Amino acid sequence: MASLSLQQVGKTYGTQTAVEALDLDIADREFTVLVGPSGCGKSTTLRMIAGLESITSGRLLIDGKDVTEVPPQQRDIAMVFQSYALYPHMTAYMNMAFGLMKTTRLDKREIEARVHEAASILHIEDLLLRKPNELSGGQRQRVAIGRALVRKPKVFLFDEPLSNLDAKLRNHMRAELKRLHSELGITVVYVTHDQVEAMTLGTRIAVMAAGRLQQFDTPMTVYRKPANTFVAAFIGAPEMNLLRCRHSQTAEGRVIDGMSFRITLDGQTPAPAGDDILLGIRPEELFLAPADTLPGGQLMAHGTVGRVELLGADALAEVNLGHHRLVARVSTEQLPQPGQQVVLGIDTRRARLFDPVSGYAHA
Repeated sequence: MASLSLQQVGKTYGTQTAVEALDLDIADREFTVLVGPSGCGKSTTLRMIAGLESITSGRLLIDGKDVTEVPPQQRDIAMVFQSYALYPHMTAYMNMAFGLMKTTRLDKREIEARVHEAASILHIEDLLLRKPNELSGGQRQRVAIGRALVRKPKVFLFDEPLSNLDAKLRNHMRAELKRLHSELGITVVYVTHDQVEAMTLGTRIAVMAAGRLQQFDTPMTVYRKPANTFVAAFIGAPEMNLLRCRHSQTAEGRVIDGMSFRITLDGQTPAPAGDDILLGIRPEELFLAPADTLPGGQLMAHGTVGRVELLGADALAEVNLGHHRLVARVSTEQLPQPGQQVVLGIDTRRARLFDPVSGYAHA
């Protein structure tokens, strides 16, 4: 396998910037996920790594070697596409073997051994004589992955490979990809717009927006300590509650005043007292109760339950609190009803503060 380094990599189309000064250092055997909304530059970045798109500025290194101008076939990279891209007239075996036959000098016995090894890893040994139209979507995706595996490349690239599958099959294939990475120790760069895929698959995830890297860290660090309001809103379902407040410093700590509520946080304020600030609270960090005290949290205010959305074991309750509207994740065993008056509390240890102008998190 190999390490991968993108150094100030950029891509422009005329006057349009698709990717701007991207810095990423991907370690050997790491599973890196590029995630973001449509048009954020993640697929363009993947295609630049593959050599399918030229790099306008910056450098791309694989194992310390500059491959910025190296043709795709010489980069020792394999790519799995969203559309599978299988030859419809060939069997699964031939789809997996064809690239080796045309681009390498491996003998027939070695090619056959590689195909059967990949088929065994992917549990598709009994499908090798079938053609793509005889396979399900998940089976076709396994064949496409197998075609990449037989090449034994330095880096594997995946471009939204699960987006054509139904929800149940996506869950199964996520687990299979996680297993493959763990067992084979491969270096993976994976593109998706699905934050669940990013959180479950990635060793680290790179969140992108408008061609720029917003944050690159472990999934839980990105979730718990988002670098800015874009990351806070994009990662997490439902998204983080962001409330515009005023803040000041007192002897007891930092006071956050949301007009309809007032809470105190420990620590020193990172901005001048009295300035506007955004308070970030994830739905599971809010508490609803009929009492005036909340264990592990702090009383905020009385609110009114609006819409309630059942999810199974838990539910999402929308709570109107003055001019704020918050979403709380609650247990269905204590399900509030629309119109019910509730006391709303927050786990103050998890509260985050963001600059309302720049959007960046305060320390």
